[in-house]
Amino acid sequence: MTQGHPGGRTPDRAMPVGGGGWETVEIAGADGPVPARVHMPRRTPVGWLVWAHGGSWHGGSAKGWHHATAEFAQLAECVVVSVDYRLAPHHSHPAPVDDVLAALAWVRGRAEQDGTPAPIAVGGDSAGGTIAAAAALAARDGGERLDAQVLAYPPLDPECRAESYRGSDAFPGAEWLRASWRGYRGSSPTVVRRDRTLHSTPLDTDHLTGVATAILAVGADDPVLGDVTGYARLLRTWGAAVDLHVLPATGHGVFLAPSGSVARLRSRLAAALHALFAGSAEGAHR
Repeated sequence: MTQGHPGGRTPDRAMPVGGGGWETVEIAGADGPVPARVHMPRRTPVGWLVWAHGGSWHGGSAKGWHHATAEFAQLAECVVVSVDYRLAPHHSHPAPVDDVLAALAWVRGRAEQDGTPAPIAVGGDSAGGTIAAAAALAARDGGERLDAQVLAYPPLDPECRAESYRGSDAFPGAEWLRASWRGYRGSSPTVVRRDRTLHSTPLDTDHLTGVATAILAVGADDPVLGDVTGYARLLRTWGAAVDLHVLPATGHGVFLAPSGSVARLRSRLAAALHALFAGSAEGAHR
């Protein structure tokens, strides 16, 4: 692990003790190293979060999302592993999902505190939220522990059929987003493997039983509003725990907003995750 900013180094096989700062790592993936930035909270962390950045599956980076993920680590008091997953169109599905799953596996090897596994979540904003939701499904199918999925305004329907897309000139537009979906999904939108099926969108699965608790946030003025609220209803139908936040007068992309009133989506998600992690840790130590 190479140090990117003053702060304690993360031990190889133990839950870190806080102190702030961040470091870069290279995680062993199925097709080669997966770069990531590990952000430490200043206080002793209550859990781990693997984060997939936005960028319509074709752009973005852990570096470009640095300020947002660094602040999220402080707000949620958790270790945030921000993944530089492979981008479309050169790397279509399932490459991005595989990279996030590799990061989750790396975290599971380190998420222990006092001999007790610390809570783990996967999350992402926009296209990263789509990838995170797909990774949560894959974790369920593989029998891998996952305590939560944190999804900030993920597009979920490749056809963009929700009413919220119609008549809206806000970003992301339906026509543009459908083209981005095609680049991301490529020729294999669903990949069947021996131990699990990797979906490019969770809407392609035949059931959602047993998925991790979902914390979702979306703006009322976001064209993907219908995707997110519809997914929340679907998750509840299958018995999943759902914590949905719809923020008024809020559009797309606000996870990246600077600190202040417009950063309330990031703050809301962090508070919800911290509460869930703190509750999980308390229960584990009883």
